[in-house]
Parts: sequence; structure tokens; C-alpha cells
Amino acid sequence: MYLADSRSTDARGTKAAVAPDTPPVRRRAVVPSTVLALGAVSLITDVSSEMVTAVLPLYVVAGLGLSPLGFGLLDGINNGVGALVRLAGGHLADRGGRRHKLVAGLGYGLSALCKPLLPLAHTLPVLSAVLAVDRTGKGLRTAPRDAMISLATEPAHRGRAFGVHRAMDTTGALLGPLVAFAVLRATVDGYDAVFTVSACVAVLGVLVLVLFVPRHIDAPADAVRPPDAVRPSQPPDAVRPPRPPEPSRPPAVRDALGLLLRPDLRRLTVCAALLGLTTVSDSFLYLLLQREGDLPAHLFPLLPLGTAASFLLFAVPLGALADRVSRRRLFLAGHGVLLLGYGLVLSPWHGFPAVLAVLVLHGTFYAATDGVLAAATAAVVPDRHQGAGQALVGTGQALARFVCSLAFGAAWSLWDGKTALTVTAAALAVSTVVAAFVLRTVDGTPTTATPQEARA
Repeated sequence: MYLADSRSTDARGTKAAVAPDTPPVRRRAVVPSTVLALGAVSLITDVSSEMVTAVLPLYVVAGLGLSPLGFGLLDGINNGVGALVRLAGGHLADRGGRRHKLVAGLGYGLSALCKPLLPLAHTLPVLSAVLAVDRTGKGLRTAPRDAMISLATEPAHRGRAFGVHRAMDTTGALLGPLVAFAVLRATVDGYDAVFTVSACVAVLGVLVLVLFVPRHIDAPADAVRPPDAVRPSQPPDAVRPPRPPEPSRPPAVRDALGLLLRPDLRRLTVCAALLGLTTVSDSFLYLLLQREGDLPAHLFPLLPLGTAASFLLFAVPLGALADRVSRRRLFLAGHGVLLLGYGLVLSPWHGFPAVLAVLVLHGTFYAATDGVLAAATAAVVPDRHQGAGQALVGTGQALARFVCSLAFGAAWSLWDGKTALTVTAAALAVSTVVAAFVLRTVDGTPTTATPQEARA
């Protein structure tokens, strides 16, 4: 917003001249253009990724004849490899003048190169290798992308910014299964055609990143405010108190690992991992819904649409709500919603309405946790370590989900799907209570350097 007049009024009511070089006062956009550009990249890339994700469970179980345990191993690799690479991606992006776009672009490009190889993968080892490389690309790009969103947005509006990005990302997740469904219905060799179209869309996402996302992104000048500028209505984790100037040298590996010395970040990482251990992968949940609801196989690619539509509907309002109330509480409430969804799957209520209700709850869970966790992480990490901080929390969560995929696949093979989900739901209830206790002080902890970091 510009000043309406270049003069001010003094105590006698006369207008005093203002220095001609006084810069105009502008109001920063709540959602910067960089966030919208990254959202467009994620939208296009998610169309490509979700085309594959929508058909992959049925392709490997029905087409290749893998057991639930084999699919659990494959799905675990899908999450675990990307999680390990995420640490390297976050650290590399923080070094050398914040090379977030370069590292993110490498990740997007690597995933795009893997899509044409999927039609050639007809055995578990080959398919696992291709998916591992694809997840390597995802691991490289996730932390730098979230770091760019954090750096481009005022701290008080990060929940909304991540909500907008996740909503655009989920729009791609909504369109991807629709495109996969259309390709399957229109072609004879449907799976190969889906993988080929997916590769073309992925290349388009890389081009949008190169052309429209700025190379260097710095934190907003007004991101750090003095204590008297903080509005009482803002939650403590929405703003940052002043902190000493940070050294200009590139962050070292020990600096990134030293972030775990920060109590708030350590608690977030531990709780994200704990809750990830009891979060069943989307693919397993969709397989359970398809079997319990007796859905035809050709409708299976449409199941992610319910999750994506709910995520899209609630991502922005829940992100804005997290900025006004508490990101910690909303994150925990999201897992409570997921627990309710598990309960519906296990209940005697079957049919299309039950399936739809579970998908709505599933999407609401993601809307209340995905971007909210990233915003909470950004609030307790210095700007120069945003990539590494996001990677630490994201890696802990993804590795835990990798373990959950293996354990759930083994439990399904040993018992059955519903029994495995019953055990997981009970563990989720206990984990949510424990996380609520561990995170009880996170919202009020200032972002200041620890003595160990100061010496580094």
C-alpha cells in the first residue's frame, strides 16, 4: 500500500514536508509470486506423479503378481530412499548463496527422466531401482522447495503460504488420477501409455521451474520485528524475535546436524517420526478401501481423487487457521482425523458413502498436517538453515513411514488387512497422546542460537 500523501501533519495541524527520498510504504503480499510459481511447478509435477501413483498398486499386485509384503517393500523404497536423499538436498541448497532453485531443478529433472523407464520395468528389482531413482529426485527437491517458500514469505503468513502451495500441489494430485483413468480407458496397453504421458507432463514442470521461479530468494526485510511490533493476537510461533547476525560463511554439515540441538526442532522431528510410524501409506489404504468396498478394478485410480479434493478444499483455510491459533494443535488434530478415518474403514459401514467419508477424512488429515508441519519447522529454524531444517523434519517423518510400510505389508501377509489396520490405529492413538505431551512447549520457544551453534 502506498502513502496517500507525501506530507505529514504536525502537532499544530499544519502539514510538514517529508524528505523526498523517503521510500513509499508497501504492504507485502500475503502469498508472494514465488510461492505461486512453485505451486504451478508442483501442480504440473503432481499430475505426472499421481498418474503413476494411481495405477502403480494395481499394476504391481494384479499385473506383476506381487504379494502385499512385496508391495510393502516397494512402497517402503518409494518413501525411504527419498527420505535419505532429502538431507543432502537440504544441505546442498543452503550452501553457495542459497542454491535452492538449482538443487530443486536437479530433483525435478531426475524424476522426469525416470518416467520413460517405467514401461521397461517388469520385475521387482528393476521396478524398485527405477522408483528409487525417482524418489531420489523427489528427495532432492522437497526441502529446497519448502525453504524457498519459507524465505519468500513473512513468518506470520507461512501457514497460509504453505496452504496455498499445497492446494495447488493437490490440484495436480486431483487431475493426475483423472488423466490416468482416461488413458486406461482409451488405450489397449494402458499402463505403458500412462507412464509415457506422465513423462511428457514431468518435462513441462521442469520448464516452468526454469522459466518462472527466481534464482535467488532472500527472506523479507520485515521478517524480523522488534518485540513491540508483535500483535497480541498472533501465536508465538508465527513471529521471530531479534537474533544476532548470522555468519556469512556457507553452512557446514556439522551446522546442519547441530540444528537438532534446538529443543523445538528436536521435538518436532521426534514427533513427526513417531506419528509417521503409525501412518499407513496411501496405497495400502486405497487397496483396503477397494477390497472392503468391492469396487471394480477400473475405478481404483479414482480413489485418490477423494483425498485430493478434500485436501484441496481445506488446505488454505486450515493453513490460515494455523497462523491464527496454533500449528502444534492443528498438526495433532489432523492425526486425530486420520484415526477417525481408520475407524470408519474398520467399522461395519460399507459401500460408496463409507468410502467417500474415509477419503474426505484422509484429505483433511493432509490439509491439517503437511503444510502446517513445514510452517512450524520454518518458525524454529534460522533463515540460512531453512533447507537443512526442513530436510531433518521431513526425513524423520519419511523414514518412519518407510518402516510403517514394511511393517504393515508384513502384518497384512501374516494376518489380514483389517487386523493390521486395527493394530496401527491403536498405535496411532497412543502416539498422538505422546506427541501432544512432547510438543506442549513448542509454540512459545524463541528462535535463538544455542551456545553450541554460537561457538560453531
